[in-house]
Amino acid sequence: MKLLVDSGSTKADWIAIDDSGKVLFTTQTLGLNPEVLEKEQIIERLDDRFDILHNKNSVTHLYFYGAGCGTDRMKNFLAKVFEEYFAKAYISVQEDTYAAVYATTPKHEKAIVAILGTGSNCSYFDGNVLHQKVQSLGYIAMDDCSGNRFGRTLIRSYYFNKMPADLAQLFSKEYNLDADFIKHNLYKEANPNAYLATFAKFLIQNKEHEFCQKIIKTAMQTFVDNYITQYENCHEVPIHFIGSIAFYLKEELKVVLDQNNLKLGNVLRRPIDGLIQYHVLNK
Repeated sequence: MKLLVDSGSTKADWIAIDDSGKVLFTTQTLGLNPEVLEKEQIIERLDDRFDILHNKNSVTHLYFYGAGCGTDRMKNFLAKVFEEYFAKAYISVQEDTYAAVYATTPKHEKAIVAILGTGSNCSYFDGNVLHQKVQSLGYIAMDDCSGNRFGRTLIRSYYFNKMPADLAQLFSKEYNLDADFIKHNLYKEANPNAYLATFAKFLIQNKEHEFCQKIIKTAMQTFVDNYITQYENCHEVPIHFIGSIAFYLKEELKVVLDQNNLKLGNVLRRPIDGLIQYHVLNK
């Protein structure tokens, strides 16, 4: 049994397949970002799903693609946790960008591949090797145009009284905006980046509002400037996107890319289904 896992900070999609690619079961856990979770929290999230707990000794291969796995230290930490938990399995831990690449470039064509979900990043795939110009420093310092960055912007706009009155009224009805509640989630609970990303839904639902349009397009242009244009050939190859932010704001994304003479490629909400084909073909 092979386990394929695509994990963001918010949630992780799991698919178990046999050697022919037949799906044995699917499940979902909370996100397994090693930058914000301790070993005990990771194990607790694994044990919480019966299919994972019940089948952990039957797993022969675990291919994990996750947010927060961009450094060797984080990859090694998570791999050791999995090696203990799935004692009989071969373990592979890679950053989530590889899942995005394998899902969007089935023929291994050259492309820039970006993730816009709870967090964000951007890489160049030359058909064989993944290249990154920017190493992520995590959600506090980076993650431009991500769900957590949009959440931070909305909360700040609300508390600094910059949000238009009509939106502010809707915002306060949709979320608990008590200062103590917000601070508890930001500084006391696990996954503060995932908590911030929950506010992005409001931005998407109200994306036709002029105030939201400005936030969205400004963030997308910043992402283009800070990430995409790092690559000299960005005007020559397609730019693929993975993640809920890109998926639900695809029209706005196309407009911004067109304005920068960039070519929008595939836009997928999640890469997990594409990973099945990849791992069947690359046994």
